[in-house]
Amino acid sequence: MGLEELERLCTQVRRDILRMVHKVNSGHPGGSLGCAEFLVALYNEIMTLEDGFDMDGIGEDLFFLSNGHISPVFYSVLARKGYFPVEELNTFRLLDSRLQGHPATHEGLPGVRIASGSLGQGMSVALGAAQAKKLNKDQRLVFSLHGDGELQEGQNWEAIMYAAGKKVDNLISTVDVNGKQIDGATDEVLPMGSIKAKFEAFGWDILEIDKGNDLEAIVSGMKEAIRRTGKGKPVCVLLKTEMGNGVDYMMHTHAWHGKAPSDEQLENALAQNPETLGDY
Repeated sequence: MGLEELERLCTQVRRDILRMVHKVNSGHPGGSLGCAEFLVALYNEIMTLEDGFDMDGIGEDLFFLSNGHISPVFYSVLARKGYFPVEELNTFRLLDSRLQGHPATHEGLPGVRIASGSLGQGMSVALGAAQAKKLNKDQRLVFSLHGDGELQEGQNWEAIMYAAGKKVDNLISTVDVNGKQIDGATDEVLPMGSIKAKFEAFGWDILEIDKGNDLEAIVSGMKEAIRRTGKGKPVCVLLKTEMGNGVDYMMHTHAWHGKAPSDEQLENALAQNPETLGDY
């Protein structure tokens, strides 16, 4: 997919996120908007995927969303990729929907491999999948996405230590470094110091993408991350994004971490992101 097509898809994904959260007056638009470019690039340019979906994922790259509250962007990207009908986005957060507020597996939504409502667990699951691929001599890779605030959960660091200690070098874990979480700036809620230095101290190979909302930078950076696999170390990508990217009044603040726009605010946001591929 060319850069222009990816840009159009990102704009439509932002529209999807905004409309989904607005409809039910519930959800997490801030982080979802911030990761739109990353997930669009990952699913349409970076990962090697098979047609259809099965939970084994043999012979294809796997993705695990650890910060599951950004489900709106995940659902939109999956639907626009063809995992399930785009019209199903209409059911986001409704009773008996497959599109719950945090991804769940019990309803069998294609593309979702783990339930990820509780933060801090995705790294452990991704590690298990990566080791399973090694045992099965499957050459494909495992990707995961985590929030920077999520790293305040202790289970992450056990997994980070294990990954390097066991040389799980078919894993690429990306951290969305936006510096914000639901209660404010990460440095104010619980300062973590240098995330880069911590991963380095634990024995990971670190790659930084400073322009985490720029498609060219993301594609280039993730392809470099892939080139670094298979060399004895897990790879960590520090993706520096802007929460609420693409909607001016949602940017540069943590206020929209888990807040839905009003009717007037939705109209404003959609005007900034004109329809490109057709709304659901």
